[in-house]
Amino acid sequence: MLGTARPTQNSAGALSRLQTQKTHLKSICLQYLLLNSHCFCLLKNGMGLIIFFLCAYVPKTEASHCKWAEVLKDLERIKTSKDIDVSLYTANADEDEECQELVLRCFFLETEVIIQECRIKNCSKTQDVWNIWKNGNESFENNKLTSTKSEKCKECEEYEEKNFTEFVQNFEKVIQRDCKH
Repeated sequence: MLGTARPTQNSAGALSRLQTQKTHLKSICLQYLLLNSHCFCLLKNGMGLIIFFLCAYVPKTEASHCKWAEVLKDLERIKTSKDIDVSLYTANADEDEECQELVLRCFFLETEVIIQECRIKNCSKTQDVWNIWKNGNESFENNKLTSTKSEKCKECEEYEEKNFTEFVQNFEKVIQRDCKH
């Protein structure tokens, strides 16, 4: 029988339940592999196959994340920038679901305006803004426009112009909403 050693938590309970479960599963995988040190023995029985595939699958599920994760990191870096002062067409974070892709495209188009502003003013965050634009365009090139223009959906220029701070806040909300789907 496999031992189930649980990692201890400090008094503040800093380790989350999820981390404990992942650590626990990895511990079981390691214990099983150590008990069956010959790889071929591991693959001879059904239980060995199941545990082998489980162990191989766990790292992949941990690594899967939102396709916009890098964009979110860059948005976090630029949102406190003091040298970007521009008004941008800003889509609402709560737009209809069928408009989500068009809303995202609008945000990425507006990053071009930020890039131009940064070139003029020599912003400290120019590279981060460039990364946002580049990552967004790559993702859209890989995934051609799937939604059709609905009468509900606005053109980018139909949205209200807002300051840089509000733009970034809404951009983050839209991406986080897209990541949940």
